This record gives sequence, C-alpha cells and structure tokens, in this order.
Amino acid sequence: MPDKDINKEPSIIVKSRGVIAFEYYDKPFSHKNEMWSYHSRDAHVKTKFVYHFLKLNELYFQGIGSKMQMPQISTPITDDFLIPIPCPDDPEKSLAIQGEIVRILDTFTKLTAELTAELAARKKQYNHYRDQLYCFENTDVEWKILGDVCDFQNGFAFKSSLFLNEGLPIIRIKNVSGGSVNMDDVKYFDPTDYRENTDAFTVEKGDILVAMSGATTGKIGYYAHDFIAYLNQRVGKFLPNVDELNARYLYHFLLSQNQKIYSLAGGGAQPNLSSNALKAKINIPIPYPSDPVRSVAEQERIAIILDKLDTLTTSLSEGLPREITLRRQQYEYYRDLLLSFPKPAEAVDA
Repeated sequence: MPDKDINKEPSIIVKSRGVIAFEYYDKPFSHKNEMWSYHSRDAHVKTKFVYHFLKLNELYFQGIGSKMQMPQISTPITDDFLIPIPCPDDPEKSLAIQGEIVRILDTFTKLTAELTAELAARKKQYNHYRDQLYCFENTDVEWKILGDVCDFQNGFAFKSSLFLNEGLPIIRIKNVSGGSVNMDDVKYFDPTDYRENTDAFTVEKGDILVAMSGATTGKIGYYAHDFIAYLNQRVGKFLPNVDELNARYLYHFLLSQNQKIYSLAGGGAQPNLSSNALKAKINIPIPYPSDPVRSVAEQERIAIILDKLDTLTTSLSEGLPREITLRRQQYEYYRDLLLSFPKPAEAVDA
C-alpha cells in the first residue's frame, strides 16, 4: 500500500454504515471507503477529547443513520458537528481542562479493557476445564445418543398477531442466545385467546432450551428465572431422564456442542433444527453407566465445578460481567458530567 494512503496520526475513525460508531486508533492504519477519520490540526485541541465527545453523541448519529434503509451517515454530518472547546481564549487552560477530562475518562476505559481481557481469559479457562472434564480418559464411560437419556419438547405456535404487552410471558428464539435465557425483550399472551391447552408448554426454572431456527439457531439457554414462561414455536426444551442425566451436566455439555448442533440445522440462509436430529446425532458421555446413582453423582460434581467457572464468566449479577457493566456505567456517568458544556444557543441566552 502506498505510504500516502496510510494514516500515521492518532485519529478518530468513523464507522458510517451498519452500526454507526466512533473508535480511537493510535497506530498507523488505512480504512475502507465507507469510513473516514479525524485528527486535530490545532495544537490546542486534543483529538482524544474530541473522541470522547463524539462517543457521548453516538446515539445522535445513530438516530440520523437509522432513517436510511441501510443505517449510514455521510461526511457532512460529522464535518458540521459542533465540538465544545473549553476556555477558547486561554489555550493553555483549555489544554489542561481537556487533558484532565481525557485522563479521567481514559482511566475507566482502560479498566474496562483490562476487565474485558480478563473475561476473555476466563472464558478460555472455562472452555479448557469443560473439555477436560468431559474427556473421561481414566473413567468408565459410555457415549450414548442423546435420545437414549433425554426427551425433547417443541414449542407452541403462539400467533404473533395476538402478542400482548402484558399477560403470560413467551420465550422466543431471540431470548435464547447462549447462557441464561434473556427476558429483557418479551412478548405476552392471554390463554383465553387459544382453545389449545397452553399449560403443556410451560418453562420453569432449571429448564434447558435451544433455538431451532433464526439468527440464534443452535444456541443453548438455561432458564434461571423464578416465574413460569411459555415455549414458543421454534424453541425446544430438553427433558433429561433425571435417573440417568443431571440437567446442569447436560447444559454445560450442550454448550460445548454449539458448532455440531448448528451444523445439524443444515446451514444456508434459513437454518432449521429438528428434534429428531438433536436426539439421534448428538452423543453425550455417561460416566459409570452401569451404576446410575454413581453416574448422576459424578455428573453433579462436574456440573458444580463448571457452574462456579460459568458464574465468574457469564453471570450478569456476579463476577466480571457485572464489573465490566459497572465500569461502563461509571465511564458514561462521568463522561456525561464532564462533557456537559452549554450548547451555542444556551450560551447566547446566558
């Protein structure tokens, strides 16, 4: 690549299509046509200060971009955007203020990055121990097809035209994306709208689910909520034989089979899983198969170890994910506070 096409200045990169966002990059780089970058030409304006202000206003730019069929913005949108410069008549004081704001916000950004790196290491550790625990190199073990130790239930065809904003909650494929089932975005139904017995499709705490189609095809979900929900079509529920198979043991094993499960959906633009394929083509190791009591006890022991690692890795109320969320919230709080300069109209009115 010609040297003239390489940007060597620490810069703000504008991602202008799809997910509109700003990134700060301080190494030599080039970028695609749909991206552009900025760096300060004024010795009294810090590029990093401008970056943090643009991050503060990211939702504003995303709102403009969302008006297009493919979310995008053009260079005039950012070129004409006003950036507040504190104490413009005193360049040295302005630089000092900008520098202190950048220092405070960078502290939170750095801490978040360190925690995120630690989280990635924890995930790798979890995967390593999970794979080791399911090896059973020196243990009496039998690999059984899943259908021998587990049944399966498909969801009910709730009608989207009858979805409500309150009532009984429905679990859809979007709620199952790996790990704990996310119930932040839920639709509801009224059982009196249906002649069928919807009670046969309940989901209770401890149930293990799988997305059967759509963007989350093959993702496994563990239902950890205390309230009962209902299983929508294209979401399946595993029904382990409790005398042979521990549910949490099954859950962790299925997480390790994500690629295999997805491959059973056939790929393509519209992947689609079947319960028969899951039961017939997924094999699970059963330790001490001739002694069911000992077998289930060993499965429970393995599940407890993995649960502890999983909590530190994925729990939103404990461990690193919670810390990362708190640091991001701190960053946003102080960013909003430190960058709340009067807008031009406000300054004139004053």
